[in-house]
Amino acid sequence: MAVNHLDPNSVAINVLIVDDDEPHAQAVADSLQSLNCDCTIANSGKKGISLIEGQSFDVVITDLKMDDVDGLAILRKTKDELPDAEVIVLTAHSSIPSVVTAMQGGAYTYLTKPLDIQELRSAVDKASSRIRLIRRNVALSRGLDEKFGFEGVIGNSPSMHRVIEQLKNLAPTDTTVLILGESGTGKELVARALHQNSPRKSKPFVPLNISALPESILESELWGHEAGAFTGAATRRIGKFEFANGGTLFLDEVGEMPMETQIKLLRVLEDRKITRLGSNEERSINVRLVAATNAQLKDMMEEGRFRSDLYYRLSVVTIYLPPLRDRREDIPLLMDHFLKEFCKRNGREVEGFTRPARQVLMSFDWPGNIRQLRNVVEGMLALDSDGKLDLDDLPTELAAIAGRTVDGGSVGSGSDMLIGRPLEEVEKFYIARSLELTSGRREEAAAMLGIGERTLYRKIKEFDLK
Repeated sequence: MAVNHLDPNSVAINVLIVDDDEPHAQAVADSLQSLNCDCTIANSGKKGISLIEGQSFDVVITDLKMDDVDGLAILRKTKDELPDAEVIVLTAHSSIPSVVTAMQGGAYTYLTKPLDIQELRSAVDKASSRIRLIRRNVALSRGLDEKFGFEGVIGNSPSMHRVIEQLKNLAPTDTTVLILGESGTGKELVARALHQNSPRKSKPFVPLNISALPESILESELWGHEAGAFTGAATRRIGKFEFANGGTLFLDEVGEMPMETQIKLLRVLEDRKITRLGSNEERSINVRLVAATNAQLKDMMEEGRFRSDLYYRLSVVTIYLPPLRDRREDIPLLMDHFLKEFCKRNGREVEGFTRPARQVLMSFDWPGNIRQLRNVVEGMLALDSDGKLDLDDLPTELAAIAGRTVDGGSVGSGSDMLIGRPLEEVEKFYIARSLELTSGRREEAAAMLGIGERTLYRKIKEFDLK
């Protein structure tokens, strides 16, 4: 039976057991099998710290007294790296100060050795119930936002519904994803949404734009280097792969990657190990890779400029982001979202966009896509002096076309031919044009026209508009 990733109770609870007594740690793991727990064992405090840094866990069970790193250090590390995780401390010592310190440090509870198995199961079961409650709240929040977005990705067009559905299915997994789309379509936002809705969300999200780096330092940025590895390498540097350990690495403009680096990247993805420049020591990494590009990688493969084996390794799942001109019904949502964001940031209050301004913004083709729209909204707010974002606040490139678009069509084909016509015909023309611009989305059309949805619905019936 397929697992429903949206059902919080269908996913196992990830448990880390840190105990330098290996038989005891294994016994604890065996006793939790009936609770739908996926247990990982660390036989030293140092190993526990490494696992906490590189992976995500819901519950950490740690012995208090260990030779290298004690349970209090494990507790502190867990709270730093995995703030939502619960920590259960085990101790064979009736050391009241240590127990008090553990509880003050955020431990869920403590249990004494020798363990009572039923007491252990009860503690883990209660901790798991809290984790599942958090998951249910997250799932509910996603459900409430489902119509208009997914944790930062906004859209109500059919094409964006498909994207959001893909994101919902992919977020709980570690699948490598390739995001395709024109510049400015929001590829990094999609990558961040995958990370923020994944079990890796408490670990780093590390973006790296390949095209912004000279070829001479790209590999140092990716893998890191040791001191003296090359001229100018005065100190050791941690690369992006190592820095993103346990989290997500986003490689933007991956089509700009040199061929030699492509070969090394493929090796890293296959082996899950990196070697810093100037070192012979391999280091294991646990990183989810999301790549993006506006280049035609298939054409580049045929031309020999991009490796086919790397392409197929990156594109396990491909997400295509449509340009804004192909999802015009999302423009009002994005406009209002950006306006709210910038008003909050700048401490401003405005009434919003006027109807003529909305018509212009809806009619524009947006060659720079979402990024351009965001910049335009920010600029309009900065220029506004009367509390209404109107035609006088538009940037030059939009103001130049305002006369042609504000009336719903080019001069002579729309507004001029209606001069002297009955008011009903004028009203019918503008309602039909608004429905056309919004691909039939009545909510967006009503907002553009400045009327209520009920009024619009009545007018559609009155004018027999489809």
